[in-house]
Amino acid sequence: MAEKLYYVSGMSCGHCAASVTEEVVAVSGVTEVDVDVRAGRVIVRGDSFGEDAVRSAIVEAGFEVTQGARATAA
Repeated sequence: MAEKLYYVSGMSCGHCAASVTEEVVAVSGVTEVDVDVRAGRVIVRGDSFGEDAVRSAIVEAGFEVTQGARATAA
């Protein structure tokens, strides 16, 4: 299972986290999304998901990816 970390700006509340989660979990291959609003981090887990698709989903939710697609230590 792949795990990638994205840094996202503009999130400030639980609604923001829910919006990002809803959009990103809809990306093909994504099985889990963890959003840390305070740290501005989104961790995405799954099999064979496209990084561009994840970035687009975050933008669709109304936020900006400031750094992204870093593999996390599992």
